[in-house]
Amino acid sequence: MKAIDSVLRLLVEQGGTELRLASGSQPRMFCDGAPLPLTMPPTSTERIRFLLDDLWSSHAETLEKTGRIALPYRSAQLGDFAVRLVQPDAATLEVTFRREAELSDTEVEIRTPSAAPVAAPERRDTSAAGALPEALHALLALALARGASDIHLTPGQAPIARIDGELVGLDGAAAVEVDALLASPAQRERIAAGGSVDRGVDLPGLGRLRVNVYASDAGLCAALRLLRREAPPLAELNLPAQVAPLVELPHGLVIVCGPTGSGKSTTLAALAQHAMRGRAQVLVTLEDPIEYLIRPLQPAGLVRQREVGTHVRDFATGLRDALREDPDALLIGEMRDAETIGLALTAAETGHLVFASLHSRTAASAVERIVDTYPPERQRQIRVQLADALRAVIAQRLLPASDGGRVPAVELLRVTYAVANLIRDGRTAQIVNQLQAGGGEGMLVLERHLTDLVRAGRIRRDVALAAANDAATLMDYLK
Repeated sequence: MKAIDSVLRLLVEQGGTELRLASGSQPRMFCDGAPLPLTMPPTSTERIRFLLDDLWSSHAETLEKTGRIALPYRSAQLGDFAVRLVQPDAATLEVTFRREAELSDTEVEIRTPSAAPVAAPERRDTSAAGALPEALHALLALALARGASDIHLTPGQAPIARIDGELVGLDGAAAVEVDALLASPAQRERIAAGGSVDRGVDLPGLGRLRVNVYASDAGLCAALRLLRREAPPLAELNLPAQVAPLVELPHGLVIVCGPTGSGKSTTLAALAQHAMRGRAQVLVTLEDPIEYLIRPLQPAGLVRQREVGTHVRDFATGLRDALREDPDALLIGEMRDAETIGLALTAAETGHLVFASLHSRTAASAVERIVDTYPPERQRQIRVQLADALRAVIAQRLLPASDGGRVPAVELLRVTYAVANLIRDGRTAQIVNQLQAGGGEGMLVLERHLTDLVRAGRIRRDVALAAANDAATLMDYLK
């Protein structure tokens, strides 16, 4: 069942004849022109594309050229619909579903929606998706329709979803056996031995699912992250304009950091995908698990996505191998240990552009986190190496938006000559001063970005104050 079917089901159940989705607006439902009640949060362009899946992606090129198309859609469970897609600009999408409606002659009509969208490359773990219980597919469709980013499963309890950063119970959702999320006896043995299992699963019509299964005092539990199938365009993430130029760096290390759930993996994938637009190059990724599909985009470009535990033993082994695979760019899902960090720095020093994530709250603390990974006798050497290889640090977090959804707040450090000297000399506490003075060099202090978001009405003042590293600095900017 496609994700959009969960919304269309509401239309059918309430006897409606028309459903309208538009970027930044709440979905609306009508019966012969009369509005019907529908309680759903505003939908972003990214969410609409996610819900439509290949209904949009297989016609994206035509839509970009013409601005509007009309096509039929058949749901195996709900019947036939006439669909009109309108794209006034690259950031806006409007969709209308009509039951028993004819397509307008003034629109480009596409009568062959089955005329083969390009098939996505197969994943090692994708074959297990068909074995997942039907109750899980129904749960995911419901969660997607409500705009959830995560689902938590606990034995004997209703599923809990994270919607716009808040936990919400999904009462009435069918129970899902967590054991059914495991793909092999080896994974069950891993949990029995005190470990956990990470999987990435393709779900046709719904996108991708990142699964973490673990044991607790309540029994076997799971955390599910709902993802798009393909890496989102960088422009859709609402990141500040200073971020995009990072993909044009010839070499060096770019770190994306932030707390868990701050969108680090999404930003990394979007940066890598954006880099593949500019020129033909070889991108090698190391992920645990693979989350987004990244496409070459250039005829001679190559993308090699490798999953830790499936295609390669660990991050360090995969990174060591990758350096012999003629890469132009590398994406490292997480720098977890000293060996992986050391290899990433070596790759950045030897002419590769390296994107990596790190669990750290600020740009300055990211530097200290890397240095502290090593014993004291090696920290001086690592500071020198880091000062030479590091090009930028993006520290981000996701905040609840005023009109629903979430918006990223970003701190961006560019490693200038002065910043490199601070890193080399161990004076990382002074990096904040360089951030505040470095606006002309592409830097962005978190409090400045929070101020811009408040003034634009994107977030509330109290949300900004709670997220600021320095509330006094934020108040000065707001004045």
